[in-house]
Order: sequence, then C-alpha cells, then structure tokens
Amino acid sequence: MPWDGNEVIVSSDSSDGSESDTDVKEVSSEMKPAVIPAAVIELDKELTPQDIISRRAEMYQEYMKQIPVPSLHGSAVPFNTWQELARSLKLLYKQPLHYLTNICLKQWDKARIGTNNEYLPLDGVIHPRKAEATIWLMEEVHRLTSSHHHIANLWLLDPMHQAFVDPVFKQI
Repeated sequence: MPWDGNEVIVSSDSSDGSESDTDVKEVSSEMKPAVIPAAVIELDKELTPQDIISRRAEMYQEYMKQIPVPSLHGSAVPFNTWQELARSLKLLYKQPLHYLTNICLKQWDKARIGTNNEYLPLDGVIHPRKAEATIWLMEEVHRLTSSHHHIANLWLLDPMHQAFVDPVFKQI
C-alpha cells in the first residue's frame, strides 16, 4: 500500500465533540505513517481451513497446558478397557484428557484384539493404580510437550477428530 501524494483517512473517533461519527481528513505526503498496521495486513489475507485448524490447535494446546495433572489419585477404579478407565477418570477428576491421550488409549484397546486376555477386564491384567498412573503420566507429556502444529496436522487428516477432543471443563 504505497503512500504517495495525498491520502484520505477515515477516523471514527471524534475528539472535538462534534455530532459527526466520522471525520475525513486530508493527509499530506509529509505525514505518512512509517509502518502499516498489522490489522490491515490481516484483513488482506484470507483464512484457509488449514489456518483455522492450526489456530484452534494452538488455542487448544495452550489451554491444555494450563490444566494441572492431578497429584492425588483417588481409589482404584474398576475398568474393562483403557477408554472406559479414561471416561471414569474424566468424571472423577472433572477435567478433560488430551486429544493425543484419547487417541493413544483407543489404539491400546485395539491392540488387545486377538490376545489371550482380550475378553478379560483390563483391571485384572493391569493393576488399576498402575493403569491410572500411566494415563496421568502420558497426559502430562501430551499437555506440556505436544506441538500444536502436530495436533493440527492430525486434525486435518481426521475429519472426525472432534470425537476425541473432550469438552472443556471450566475449572482450571
């Protein structure tokens, strides 16, 4: 946006108390601004779906970093699958689990298919306190070290990613 000759600037704030909501002023070439405001540049750029997903992933990751992982663990929770244990922990501690944690737990449940203990309750295979500690350790890693770029790329590849993004609990 070159600044040659006279330009017209429209200002919506009227400091002289006049009734007009908009003042139009002539600006000579000697009064050129040194820098184009970032807001003007942003208006020219059209947001792509990738930009929107990336921004959502960034906001999501920043929010998840703020939630402290529980340090005191409750009583042993009975469970049949990793995802079932995750649901119980979300209710018990009233906080979401990270998208990457939810995806990992889903994969762990799938990995049990075809094993000798596939139909046994998981709490009979792995002690409930160890299983809970494992989830919280993984959760801490995902909350504190995951790149929003990585999350955004995964979300772009999976149109159903929202199924694994837990609702936001307001208490931080």
